[in-house]
Amino acid sequence: MTARPTTYDPQSLRARLRFARVFLKNPFMLGSVLPSSRRLTRHLLEGIDWRSAGVVVEYGPGVGTLTWEILQRMRPDGTLVAIEYNPDLVAHLRANFLDPRLRIVHGSAADVRVILARHGISQADYIISGIPYSTLSKTDRERILRESNLALRHNGVLLVYQFTTTVLPHLRQVFSDVREDFEPLNILPARIFYCVRNGGG
Repeated sequence: MTARPTTYDPQSLRARLRFARVFLKNPFMLGSVLPSSRRLTRHLLEGIDWRSAGVVVEYGPGVGTLTWEILQRMRPDGTLVAIEYNPDLVAHLRANFLDPRLRIVHGSAADVRVILARHGISQADYIISGIPYSTLSKTDRERILRESNLALRHNGVLLVYQFTTTVLPHLRQVFSDVREDFEPLNILPARIFYCVRNGGG
């Protein structure tokens, strides 16, 4: 039987306060002082075909708001690789999530292909990213987007949610097929970008 996080609520006040504390210590590492709302989470995850989602990667899971919802939708034999740069949040996630489908990795999204290879995975079906691209250096931003593209299977999708359209021209430099969406009922209203890998491999 698949173990699932049954007592942890990433939308709880405790989780939100932890997220806010991390934001205040490292405001450039997180996109917002609050985790994603349930409305944004549902809207974002509607863009995934869960029957084909064997491997999903999440960049910057934070306190696990999206992580929890992904695990509720993911098929029993699926794998979720959550890559988090902040060590405090990594410890928090490891203490609260016990699902065997979940791999929590302390590292950088720029190393996604190395991380996947370390776990015996060649490519991902979906990558979900809410990291604040506008605060990254040009070098880091380009490397993350390029490595994300290469980490996806043919027709795999990078889903990016942001609070501005600043990242859009950078997405279009790497992905030839970028579709836009919008979720107004979030704090802050969010832009969603669906970036399809058209290359082979």
